[in-house]
Amino acid sequence: MLQLDDIILKAIEEDIGRCDHTSEALIPDTAVGRAELLVKEDGTISGIAVAKKVFEKIDPDLKFIGLYDDGQKVKRGDIAFTIDGKSKSILGGERLALNFMQRMSGIATNTRKVTDLVKGLNVKILDTRKTTPNLRMLEKDAVRHGGGYNHRMGLYDMIMIKDNHIDFAGGIRQAITAANDYIEKNELDLKIEIEVRDFRELKEVLNVGRIDRIMLDNFTIDGLRTAVSLIDGRYETEASGGITLETVRSYAETGVDFISIGALTHHIKSLDMSLKAVHHF
Repeated sequence: MLQLDDIILKAIEEDIGRCDHTSEALIPDTAVGRAELLVKEDGTISGIAVAKKVFEKIDPDLKFIGLYDDGQKVKRGDIAFTIDGKSKSILGGERLALNFMQRMSGIATNTRKVTDLVKGLNVKILDTRKTTPNLRMLEKDAVRHGGGYNHRMGLYDMIMIKDNHIDFAGGIRQAITAANDYIEKNELDLKIEIEVRDFRELKEVLNVGRIDRIMLDNFTIDGLRTAVSLIDGRYETEASGGITLETVRSYAETGVDFISIGALTHHIKSLDMSLKAVHHF
């Protein structure tokens, strides 16, 4: 997985390339100034640490002061950070910092809406792998800033047996057996999760066992409640598929351990904000 420094350096290369011709043409090398990040709608802030790193990579002499921490709630008119130093450097990092922060804050705000709806219940809201390629680390950070939890980071940190795996493996029993054999053979410390689509598949999984979590995909609320009762704490339970802001509380009240929602990261409205020059010398 790309690390933060790699992501930012690639973003700088993509955006600035060989030169920021506009700033070179208009701004003297000696010009210095200050800019503020203005929040233009209520939400949950995310990406402060990323923005700070962007400006450090652009110009280590810039002075960045964060006024909020990632995960804090903000409202329209708040100033999230200030940045002082060479005007050219501020302009060079402006769009990159905004692009990261607006998307991350949109994800954090969306996640916070969901987590607030299930307060008081013993359930965790999970993200999925439905993330922007090469930005997964940042988007999953934003989910945590919104009070959610990360599911697996990729294909490498869990065995997750989904419907296509089951079909290709020849059935549920064959898939579970092969997964356990693989873990034992390679001496791996991996959890096994399996997806079920109906009660027939659920009963077969319960008969076979040897897994850690059962994902109950596209079950109705009543069906999920019955399934959780059948599982009866023997395995972790996860609800997935078509769960919305309007229904998440009802799904959580079934007693399920986890609810995974792909829309936390892939169906996002960025939080509105802008970087405004406030002083120039």
